[in-house]
Amino acid sequence: MEKQELIAKTKETLTPFETEHVIKFLQHLTLKSVMENPWLIGAFLVIFFYAIIKRSKFVLLALFSVISVMVLVRFAFPPAGEELNLSATLPFIFGGLLIGGVLLYFNFVKSE
Repeated sequence: MEKQELIAKTKETLTPFETEHVIKFLQHLTLKSVMENPWLIGAFLVIFFYAIIKRSKFVLLALFSVISVMVLVRFAFPPAGEELNLSATLPFIFGGLLIGGVLLYFNFVKSE
């Protein structure tokens, strides 16, 4: 009887992780909710500490680029429903150039 209860409890616990629920969650995901998601922030912190402990320049630069692009898209583009104009795209372009410049510098110019 104890085994059946454990199986039922496990099935009940894993029900929110069914493919249908995950797809619905991903379809209704916005950039703001992604940036405020504690699981994503926690994952980034774990990756950050791993990169520091292992002294992995590649992982740190990848983490920097992902977070920078997320912040850039969040703050450079207008909210949904508003028109995209030149004043919104110029900060995105220059921010992208800045991120690319930092990545090129740390990958190719600066040597250890």
